[in-house]
Amino acid sequence: MHLVLACAALVALALLAPAVAQPPDAHAFADQRALFGIPHALDVLSNLPFAAAGAWGLVLLHRARLSQLHPTQRGCAQVFFIGLLVTAAGSSWYHLAPDDIGLAIDRGSMSVAFAGLLGLVAAGRVSDRAGRALCVGLLLAAPASVLFWLRTGNVLPWAVVQFGGIALVLLVLATGSQRLATLPVRWSLVLLAYAIAKLFEVNDHAVLAASGELLSGHTLKHVAAALAAAPVIVALLPLRRRQNGTGNVARAT
Repeated sequence: MHLVLACAALVALALLAPAVAQPPDAHAFADQRALFGIPHALDVLSNLPFAAAGAWGLVLLHRARLSQLHPTQRGCAQVFFIGLLVTAAGSSWYHLAPDDIGLAIDRGSMSVAFAGLLGLVAAGRVSDRAGRALCVGLLLAAPASVLFWLRTGNVLPWAVVQFGGIALVLLVLATGSQRLATLPVRWSLVLLAYAIAKLFEVNDHAVLAASGELLSGHTLKHVAAALAAAPVIVALLPLRRRQNGTGNVARAT
């Protein structure tokens, strides 16, 4: 019930709160350098870890025994890893020539990974129904919020989708209990990687200056965000080596 109430509160916030405009400097990234003919090269190339993590995760899922992971969790994990591949493509497209349309593509692509991750948490801590509902709900709500921003200039619904999704993850982790056959993901490390990524993002210019113009905050943001997939990948690694699928996996610490 608390999860339903939290979702209802987020919907009300997105629909009823005062509009919030996109910052005018949203596309003014610190590192404007081109390399090898690629504009904004490091912000583009730093999306490769998303693609690597997504591909590796899908391979591990394919190799995992069916009995070692519940179908709902497997499905949400697939959405997450596919989302990482889509994010790599969408973010690269955006950073080649940053504009509102590209940003909409970027946001829409990253929302696929968000949906899979949120569904995976809920399926492991609440129920299969909760996992499916949150995954599908976010897959529908995120593109709608992006289209709403493009049409009205109000970025608040997208902000609610992004930060509200993290709030729901925290709520599920705080109130839910780990179920049997749950993928033992170290969710604290996932959240830590996300927090570090946001710190790099908001300090884009400062990080570039502090690094002697070697790397910008936004470039490092991509790398840190991709590392959020590492705990999920690590949790999958033992599944491909087990010889007898009992349906139970070790509990996360």
